[in-house]
Formats: sequence, C-alpha cells, structure tokens
Amino acid sequence: MSLHLLASFNSSRHGSFPVIRRSRGLSGRAQISARLRESYRLLRLPEGEPVSPERAKESYLRLAKLYHPDSGAPTADAAAFARVEEAYRSVLAQSRDVARDEDRDRDEDPFSGEAPQHRHYLTYEGVGSGTPGQRERQYRHFRADRAAERVLDYRQKEHEREAATAEGALAERDVRRRSRAAKITQAVERLVEDLIQESMARGDFRNLSGAGKPLDKFRDDPYADPTAHNLNRILADNGYQPPWVLAQREIRETAAGVRAGLLDGRVRLGRALGPPERLRWAELRAHAGEELAELNKKVDGYNLIAPMLKMQMVHYDLAREARRAEEAAERRALERRRARKEEMKKINAAEVASKSVQAERGLASWLKSWLG
Repeated sequence: MSLHLLASFNSSRHGSFPVIRRSRGLSGRAQISARLRESYRLLRLPEGEPVSPERAKESYLRLAKLYHPDSGAPTADAAAFARVEEAYRSVLAQSRDVARDEDRDRDEDPFSGEAPQHRHYLTYEGVGSGTPGQRERQYRHFRADRAAERVLDYRQKEHEREAATAEGALAERDVRRRSRAAKITQAVERLVEDLIQESMARGDFRNLSGAGKPLDKFRDDPYADPTAHNLNRILADNGYQPPWVLAQREIRETAAGVRAGLLDGRVRLGRALGPPERLRWAELRAHAGEELAELNKKVDGYNLIAPMLKMQMVHYDLAREARRAEEAAERRALERRRARKEEMKKINAAEVASKSVQAERGLASWLKSWLG
C-alpha cells in the first residue's frame, strides 16, 4: 500500500493557501499476494474485486457442505475441507485488515475532499462525536429513540383521553341514576304526605293512645343526641355500615377460621401424639401463629376506629388458641366415644331382642309339632 502527498491550492473564501491531502494508492485496494490469490481461487471468489466478510462466509459455507467429512455428500474430502477452511481464514483476515486500514486513514485524514471540520457540528442537530460516519450512525439512533418516545407519549395521551372520557360517561350515568332515584323518592314522599294530610283532615288520628304526648325515642339512652340518632337511623335504613363494624366482622370471621383449622388438624392427629404427629402439630401451630400475627395487626387498626372503649378488642394468643383446640378435640373425642357406646348398646339390644323372638318362635313351632 503506497501513499503519496498532493499539494493543491484552495481558492475558497478563506483565501489561497496550500492544503496538503493524502490519497491511497491502487484506488484503496490492497496488493494481493500469490497465497491470497490461491485462497480466492479455492473459495471461488473474484480476485480483482474487494470481498466482504459476509460474501466470504457464504462461499465458505457452500463449499463446507460439499467437502466436510460429516456432510454425507459423495464429494466429502477432509483434505479439501481443510484447504477451504484455511483459505477462508486468510480471506477473512485480509478483509478485516483492509477495513481497518480504511478506518485508520479516514480518522487520520479529516480534510480528504470533505467539508471543513468545523461545519460537521452544524449538522445532525449537534448529536454525536467522532468521524462523520460515526456521527451519522449516532444521529440515526437518536432519531429512532426520539420517534419511539413520541409514539409512547402519543399512546399515553390517547389512553388518558379515553380513560377520562369513560370516567366522565360513568359519572354522568351515575348522576342520572341518582337523579332518577331522588325524583322517585320525592314523589313517594309527596304522595305519603298527601295521604297523611287527608287522614288528619278526616280525623283518623284523633283516637290514638299517645295523642298529644311527646315521642319516646330515646328510652335506652336519654342523653343521646337527637341529631346523631336520626343520622344513624337514616344510614342504617339505607344499608350503610360504619368501618369499625366491617372491621370487627372481618376479625371475628378470620379468628373463627383459624380456630376451626386448629381444631380440625388436632382431631385428625388423634389423642396419642407420636413424634410424627407432634411435628405436624408444631407445623399447624406455626401456620396459625402467622395468621394470628396478621389478625392482631387488624385488631390494632380496629381499636383506633372503635367508637367506645368497651368495644375495643384484645390480641389473640397462639398458646391460648392451641390449648382451646386441644380441649375441644378431647371433648369431641369423648363425645364420639360416648356415641359409639350408645350405638353399640342399641345394636346389642336389637340383637338380644331378635334372638329372643327367634327363640320364642322356635319354641312355639316345637310345641305345635309336638301337640299335633
């Protein structure tokens, strides 16, 4: 590879000054040696043209199918395949060397017939660094990333708009339903009020026992606030339940489930616990302990919203629940044993009665045959 220097004068707006440029001999092609020419011939590649690594690989794979010993083809030949493989490596190395030399020359000669260096940064929106080719590739990646971000932003805005539209439609439908229900309720109230007024005008309420006396609404708690009592009554009539009531119900249902699980597990293990049964009982207690720990957290939350101090709850204890399960299992075992004894007694009594009946029938038949 030979390089020579060319001096040329630039008559641009910067004035006349010599610019030293560097050009590559042989038009950028490397001189091919005899060994490399033989490698080209073995791979069936043209000698006078530059070969890319992809093209060399395609030719190598095509010849490998013909000469590889394990291909099963009639042209299989280990020696020929070895020569083809060596030729492929030589061509591939030469292609890489040529590409490396071109990149090095491009980096070392920034003024080889291209735009001045300072003008490069006026393009590609100032993105990237390095040679113009590298900056162009970086700018392409930048544009692709920016386009993907814009698409994602557009889709997100579309989803938000659809969600807002759907939410607005649901809210409008809810408003219409509540308005319709309010109209119906008001119509019913007006009708009832008209009927009450008509009855009062006819004197239908004059014969009531409590006429003229105050209403006894707060007999249970004379210090209750009438406003709070009426509000609570309205909420209860419409099916509203305070949060502390729901929390208390959930705690009691969860505790009942834990107790039932402990009891069933202890009953299945039997009265006498061996080493395997004790291990299984310990696992059941550990699982119940985890559930009770979560339940005690709910108890703490419930105690914070309970309206009165006497309604607060205490924590559930694993030892107490396990002892209660063992006692309940013992009682259940005794009840089952007592039920089996009663059943055996009934069975024995039935067998005795059956045998006595059979004996009487046998005696009657014998007397009948003896007297006859």
